[in-house]
This record gives sequence, structure tokens and C-alpha cells, in this order.
Amino acid sequence: MKRICVFCGSSPGSRPEYRAAAEEMGTELVRSNIGLVYGGTHVGLMGVLADTVLKAGGEVVGVIPENLMAKEVGHNGLTKLHVVRSMHERKALMADLSDAFIALPGGFGTLEEFCEIVTWAQLGLHANPCGILNVLGYYSPLLAMFDHAVEERFLKAENRSLVLARESAAELLRALEEWRPARVEKWLDRETR
Repeated sequence: MKRICVFCGSSPGSRPEYRAAAEEMGTELVRSNIGLVYGGTHVGLMGVLADTVLKAGGEVVGVIPENLMAKEVGHNGLTKLHVVRSMHERKALMADLSDAFIALPGGFGTLEEFCEIVTWAQLGLHANPCGILNVLGYYSPLLAMFDHAVEERFLKAENRSLVLARESAAELLRALEEWRPARVEKWLDRETR
């Protein structure tokens, strides 16, 4: 893996452990000689993550839409900052630049971006690993929802396994490195249509 896309909050969150997790992830990326692709801002966990990678001498590629750049939240000290027209372009470019995807704690944007990229994996649009850093159990309810979707037959167990979750950055990066894609037909009951 040359670069990993990390989705995370534009807020620092309410607990110091979230900031510490972003710093840990940044440190582990540099230690593993992996570049960071992210949303291109200097605020919240995104800014903490980017600054940590930069301070350690790593590569940081940001992708930010024009409307956020106009609000002066773009990070001006990155290795490369791509300014694009829309959120759709942002997500497509981030995907093109990345070999894996991680979600740190965040809100609607983080959830939407991560779930979309996992859906792309499910549909076979990419074959890259997707992982969640489950800081203080932040994502435990979401992971339980994914398990519930399997129980209710809206999701195949094989597709549920597209989402790896670990509690430390080092463990998550190792799991992403070891992950191998499995080809699975998306539809549960296609033959009964």
C-alpha cells in the first residue's frame, strides 16, 4: 500500500482520546511508509492527522471542494492539495489516489464517505480494504448495525467482512495489509426475483 485514505471528523470530538487516535494513526502511517489521502482541511481530527504525518516527514495529499476552500478551511502546508468542484469529485479522486480506506471517529460526512466506499467494494468497483479504527467503541453501534443487516438478510456475511475493525492503528494497518478480496455476488436472493 502506497497511500491510505482516512475519513474523519472536521471536529476534534469531545474526548482527548480521539485526538490521540488521529495522532497514533498519523505516526503509524509514516512508520509504515504509507502516504495519507484525506479531506484537505486544517480543522478537527483531519487537521490533527495531517499535521502529525507532516511533522513526521510523511506525504499528505488533500482533496477539498471549492466551497470549503472558499471558507478558508483548506490546509495550506500539504504535500499536495487538490481543489475540486464538488463533493462527488472529491470522493472519486480520493478513491483513485488510495490503496485502502480507514474511518476514524467523525459525523455524517465520515459515515457517508466510508459507507459509500464500502458499497463500491461490495459492487466490485474497487478491490481495496476498508477499515474502522474503533476508538473507545465509537463505531460499535455501527458495527452492530452491520451485523444486524446480515441477520435480517439485507447483507451477506461475506460482504459484511469487507469492513475490518480494530482498536489500535498498528493492528488496523496490519489487518489492511493482510486482507485479500473475495468475489461475492451482491444480491442475496437474485434467483428468486
